Amino acid sequence: MTSVQERELGRARRRKEDARLITGRTRWTDNITPAGTLHLAILRSPVAHARITSIDTEEARRMSGVEAVITGRDVADEQGSLPCAWPITEDMKHPAAPALAVDTVRFAGEAVAVVAARSAAEARDALDAIDVEYEDLPVVLDMESALQPDSPLVHPDLGTNRNATWTFDSAEAGTGGDVEQALADAEVRVERTFRQQRLIPAFMEPRSVVVDPTGEQLTVWSATQVPHIVRTMLAMTLGIPEHKIRVIAPDVGGGFGGKLQVTPEEVIAVLMARRLGRPVKWTESRSETMVAAHHGRDQVQKLSIAARRDGTITGLKVELLADMGAYLRLVTPGVPILGAFMFNAIYKIPAYRFSCTNVFTNKTPTDAYRGAGRPEATFAIERMMDELAAELGMDPLELRKKNWIRHDEFPYTTVSGLTYDSGNYEAATERALELFGYQELREEQQRRRDSNDPVQLGIGISTYTEMCGLAPSRVLGSLSYGAGGWEHASVRVLPTGKVEVVTGTSPHGQGHVTSWSQVVADRLGVPFEDVEILHGDTQSSPKGLDTYGSRSLVVGGIAVLHAADKVVEKARKIAAHMLECAEDDVEFTNGNFGVRGTDRAISLPDVALAAFTAHDLPEGVEPSLDADATFDPENFSYPHGTHLCAVEVDTETGEVKIRKYVCVDDVGKVVNPLIVEGQVHGGLAQGIAQALYEEAVYDESGTLTTATLADYLVPSAADLPEFVTDRTETPATSNPLGVKGVGEAGTIASTPAVVNGVVDALRHLGVNDVEMPCSPQRVWRAITGTRSSGTTASEAGGGLGSIDTQGGAQ
Repeated sequence: MTSVQERELGRARRRKEDARLITGRTRWTDNITPAGTLHLAILRSPVAHARITSIDTEEARRMSGVEAVITGRDVADEQGSLPCAWPITEDMKHPAAPALAVDTVRFAGEAVAVVAARSAAEARDALDAIDVEYEDLPVVLDMESALQPDSPLVHPDLGTNRNATWTFDSAEAGTGGDVEQALADAEVRVERTFRQQRLIPAFMEPRSVVVDPTGEQLTVWSATQVPHIVRTMLAMTLGIPEHKIRVIAPDVGGGFGGKLQVTPEEVIAVLMARRLGRPVKWTESRSETMVAAHHGRDQVQKLSIAARRDGTITGLKVELLADMGAYLRLVTPGVPILGAFMFNAIYKIPAYRFSCTNVFTNKTPTDAYRGAGRPEATFAIERMMDELAAELGMDPLELRKKNWIRHDEFPYTTVSGLTYDSGNYEAATERALELFGYQELREEQQRRRDSNDPVQLGIGISTYTEMCGLAPSRVLGSLSYGAGGWEHASVRVLPTGKVEVVTGTSPHGQGHVTSWSQVVADRLGVPFEDVEILHGDTQSSPKGLDTYGSRSLVVGGIAVLHAADKVVEKARKIAAHMLECAEDDVEFTNGNFGVRGTDRAISLPDVALAAFTAHDLPEGVEPSLDADATFDPENFSYPHGTHLCAVEVDTETGEVKIRKYVCVDDVGKVVNPLIVEGQVHGGLAQGIAQALYEEAVYDESGTLTTATLADYLVPSAADLPEFVTDRTETPATSNPLGVKGVGEAGTIASTPAVVNGVVDALRHLGVNDVEMPCSPQRVWRAITGTRSSGTTASEAGGGLGSIDTQGGAQ
C-alpha cells in the first residue's frame, strides 16, 4: 500500500518545468532543424496602402544559396484566405486575407514575397535584391475618419470601412430597463470619452515555424498557443486532409494572446514546404514581431452614466469604435464583444446599452491581447466610477460600495445577462484597505495639496471582476463563435504505477505541468513526482481547444480531474475483484483501495499491474487503467478583487512614480500559490505598462514608428514597484475544485488603478483625464493645459465629455 502523503492542492510547489528551462535545455521552435532544412525570409511592404505594380525576383533567385523565391501571385490559387472564426453579425464584412499579398498591400508589414535559402543569412540577404514597385493609395488610419462618406476605403470591394455593428440592449434582452429613459430621468449624468491605445503583445520568444513535409504526415512545429486550432484551420484553409497534419507546440516563450492565431507565416511555411518537398524554417526578427504579429486594444470608448444624487447608478450607455486593422484575424471582431458583458462590472446597474462598431484601417490587424476585451471594459467603467464620484463629491470607494453586488446576493444575474456564481467584494476590499493604509494616504494627500507641494499624491482604485474560462459552448454558439468551449484530457496509470496525463491545453508559461501534476497526485494518491504531463502535440493529444482566456485550469484542469475520477472508478472494479468483495464495499483513500470495516487493502500500483497482466480481470473489464474526459462548463468563472495604487506625480516635470501598489484578488480555490503569485505579478506588469509606458504609434503615412524595443517601451523590473499581494477565497460553484481563472486578472485590474491614481493626484488642478500611456509629456501637457485655459477645480468635471446635473442632454 502507498503511504499517507501531504495534500498537493494549495501547496506552493516549485515548477517542474523550470529546471530544464533555466539551464538552457529548451525546445524552442527555432532550435528545431530537420535534416535538409531551408530557411525562409519574408519581404514585407514598407507602405501602408498601395497597388503592387511589379515584383522583380530574378536577381534574388540567382544569389548564393537561394533555392526559391515566391510571390503572392505565384500562390494566388492555392493560399486561400486566413480564417476568422467569429462572424459576430450576419452582415459582417469579411474581406479576403491572403497570407502573401497578391495585387494590393493594406498595411505596412504585410508579406509580399518569401525567399527560401540554405541559410537564414542568405535568405535575408536575398530580400534586398527583390525589386517591388508600388503605386501608393490613400491611407486611412483614424477610426472616426474611416466611417465618413468620403473616406478612402481599405477594401473598396466592400464599399465601406465598417466591419460590423453589434449591440446589446438590456430592455430588448429583458435583463434590465431602458437606458435612454434612465439617462433622460437622471439627476446626475456624466459623459466621458476614453481612448484605449494600440498595444503590441511583445512576447519574449519571437514567432517561429518549422514545417517538414517528408513524412507520412505534414509536421508543423510552431510557437503557438493553439496547436489544435492551427491544425484544423490549416486543413480548412489549404485543403489538406486534417489527419495528414501534425502540429506541435514545443516550448513557447510567452504569448499573451499574440500567439492565439493562425498566422500568415504558418500558411506560407506550409506552402513553401509542400512546393519544395523539403523542411523549411521561418523565425521572425523582433522588428517583424512589432509590425506583423497582431496588435491589441485600440478602441474609442464613449460612456454615459446616469445616477441619483445619493450615488445610486440608474443607467449605463456604452458606444465603442474598435480598430480591426486591415484584415480580420482569428477572433478579431469578437474581442470587443467579450467586453460587452463586463462594462457593468461588479455593480447593480438597472439599465444598460452597449454598441460597438468595428472599423477597418490601414494598420496591422488587431486581435486578442491579455484579457481580450475585459481590460478595456474594466478600464472604462472604473474610470467612470471615479468621474461620477468627483461630480457627486463622494469618496470613490464609497460610491463603489454603494453600488456593488453584496456577498449575500450571489448568485446574481447582471444587467448584461450573466450569472455571477460567487464573490465577496467586501472582504477583498477590506483586506486591501488594511494593507494599503487608505485613510493615512488620504490625509497625506490633503497635506500635500494644502502646501502646494510640487509632487502631488494620488490614490487610484479598481474593483474588478472578469468572465473567464472561455466556455460554455452553448453560450459561445449564441455569440456566433466558430468553436466550442470544452476541453479534453486523458489519464493513464502505467503498469509500474506511474501516471501519464494528456491534456488538450497548451501552456506557454502558465505552469500546467506542475499544477496538473498536483491535481492528479491528490486525486489518485500518487507522489507528485510520479506524474508526467504530455501536451502541445496533436498526435499525442489529438483533442483540445488550447490555452487562452484564463481557461486552462477552470476548463482543462477539470477535464484532467474528471479523467482521474474515471480511472479510480475503473480501478475500483478491479480492486473489488482482487479483494473478493462487492464493489460498493471498496473505499479509495490516499492511493489505496480497502474493504470497508477491515484492514484488507491494495494500492493503485497493485491494481495497475493486475490490469496490465490481465491474468484475472472481472468480466467485461479491459486490460488497461486509463480514461478520457471532456469538460464543458455550465458557466464562466468570475474572479474578482480590489487593487489600490498610490502614485506621486511631479507637477513640474509630469513624471509619475508608483509609490505603493496593493492588490487582493479572489481566484477561488488555489492549486499552487507560487504559480498564482507569478501570474498576478506578470499581469500587473502588463497592465501598468499600458497605463504608463506602452503604445503602438503610427505616423500619418501609416508607418509604425514604435517598431523596436527602443521606441516601444516595455517596462523592466526596474521600472515597476514592489507589489503587495494577498488573496481572499470564494470558491467557484461552476466546477468541483472551486477554482477561478487568474492569468488575466492583474492586467485587467491594474490599468485603471494606476490611471485613476494619476488623475486623482491632479484633479484639484483641473485635470480629469490623461490619455494613456500617462507619459511625463502627456501629464505635463494636461497640467499646463488646464493652467493656460484657466480651468478651476470646480469646473474640472467636463473633460472629454460633459456633465449635466439637471438631467438634460448637453
